Amino acid sequence: MKQMGMNMEEVPDVERVILQGRGREIVVEAPAVAVITMSGQKIFQVTGGKITEKVLKEEAKAPEIAEEDVQLVAQQAGVSSERARAALKEAEGDLAKAILLLTSTKK
Repeated sequence: MKQMGMNMEEVPDVERVILQGRGREIVVEAPAVAVITMSGQKIFQVTGGKITEKVLKEEAKAPEIAEEDVQLVAQQAGVSSERARAALKEAEGDLAKAILLLTSTKK
């Protein structure tokens, strides 16, 4: 491995490894961890241990709606600013989706 420019070392005393993603968390208890260094990059190898996975509750954050976005949606959909703002909140700030919501339900 050294001839290829690779170096591998054990990482001692690791109690747990936590991988967090959007909406979930994977926990590896008592893993064996090694770090491989190659071309200046570090690669961590995690093996063994007890693996648990859980779904995280994400707090719903209301997207910040810019006044320019409200005016654009209102103009494009031909609705009031209040309806445009409500559609933007429903579409989580997505302008195109908000316009489509308003124009598809418009009579």
